[in-house]
Amino acid sequence: MGGVTVNASRLGLGTLRRLPAGSRPLVRPGAVPAGIVHLGLGAFHRAHQAVYTEEAVAAAGGDWGIVGVAPRSTDVVGKLAAQDCLFSVTSSSGAGNQTRVVGALAGVRHAASDPAAIVALLADPAIRVVTLTVTEKAYQLDPATGLLRPDEAVLADLGSDRPPRTVPGLLVRGLLARLAADAGPIALMSCDNLPSNGERLHSLVGQALDLVGDGGDERIAGWLRDNVSFPGTMVDRIVPASTPQTLADAQAALGVSDLAALAAEPYRQWVIEDRFPGGRPAWERAGVVLTDDAGPWERLKLRALNGVHSATAYLGALAGRETIAEALEIPHLAGVLRRLIAEDVAASFAPPEGVSVVDYGEQVLERFANPVLRHRTIQIAMDGSQKLPQRVLHTIADLRAAGARPRWAALVVAAWMRFVQGRADDGTPLPLDDPLADRIRAALAAGRDSPAGVAQALFGLTEVFPAELASDDEVRELVVGWLTALDRHGVEQTLAGAA
Repeated sequence: MGGVTVNASRLGLGTLRRLPAGSRPLVRPGAVPAGIVHLGLGAFHRAHQAVYTEEAVAAAGGDWGIVGVAPRSTDVVGKLAAQDCLFSVTSSSGAGNQTRVVGALAGVRHAASDPAAIVALLADPAIRVVTLTVTEKAYQLDPATGLLRPDEAVLADLGSDRPPRTVPGLLVRGLLARLAADAGPIALMSCDNLPSNGERLHSLVGQALDLVGDGGDERIAGWLRDNVSFPGTMVDRIVPASTPQTLADAQAALGVSDLAALAAEPYRQWVIEDRFPGGRPAWERAGVVLTDDAGPWERLKLRALNGVHSATAYLGALAGRETIAEALEIPHLAGVLRRLIAEDVAASFAPPEGVSVVDYGEQVLERFANPVLRHRTIQIAMDGSQKLPQRVLHTIADLRAAGARPRWAALVVAAWMRFVQGRADDGTPLPLDDPLADRIRAALAAGRDSPAGVAQALFGLTEVFPAELASDDEVRELVVGWLTALDRHGVEQTLAGAA
């Protein structure tokens, strides 16, 4: 892409001089050659990794511009292309807003329109890092096994000459093209909320090669071992969906319109396993934690932040609260969440050295209470069947392995079971936006006679609940108890009785 935006009222290269000095980008788009391809051009990447990378390049230099790839939607690609790849991030808190334009993007692409171009990018020697924020379901993994689903779409992507359309297809075709071009080493880095996301991505690539018969090719296997790494990561920043108010705040701060504007909380964190055979930006200059093992950080975030987020979303939505901050105003909810963190989450794993899970949880609750970030409970509650295992069920499994009772984590499972039945406490309909929606509805149809029947039917979803949990009488008893209370009394009375 090229050229300068000429619309004097729209953010672009032609309007940079009109911006307040403190809001201008740290690097100018087009001035930094691309070294990173990012799959998943959504709000989180732009408000998190793009911000860190721009700061790193501004501090230490390097050819680390980002080519942002949207797998499906053309909306964000069109908006960013019209703005010379510029967008703003407004950090919002009760203390006020700070808005800065980000210039880390060296280009934008739409994978579905030209997948062959994305494969070519992955084979370009200039590209040495590929990052991903594509959500759990885009990896095409079976939730029950964690393995790549060998369905028709994936097999067609991997084993035919047609342009690839899935994330596994793009990655494997891109790696094979890179090998053929002798384009040098590269790191593939998942930034999604998946357990052991680096190992999971590595496994996905290996499984995909096996599906197309290349897994046993020693030339390919040797090249992958010597040239491709899969660093694990933990990412953290709350980035709500943009609203008309987001755009209005950006325009007020910048003096020009920004149709790709984002809002985010001031807090951010990025932990990365430092394994990059082709080099990397000086991310540590921007505050990134570099480590040999991101696992403890990942578990901390998944369980003490994401799990608590889901708990707040399910209970808040059932109680008729629109946002996470409003949900935290439900009497006794904050206290119950503190007990979830202290009694269940903190007892379920060993945190990073020097980190207190309870203190981290207090910081999480403080962040969630930020009223400026209107993070909708319904948005957080979507895709629950994909999120529940790593956010909550792993906590329960580890507690049970230690002989402990997961009282509060069982409440979260019950709240999800109540939520997917589709009615809030006041009878308001609740949406079921979930990849397993049909399976969930079928299970509910078979078990609507009682809370115990609902629990039994939903525990039968093997894609969500591992057999050892589904057959655990004590876990089932706890969940049915909470579900019965939520059905009979609603969220507020249930929490009051538990406090």
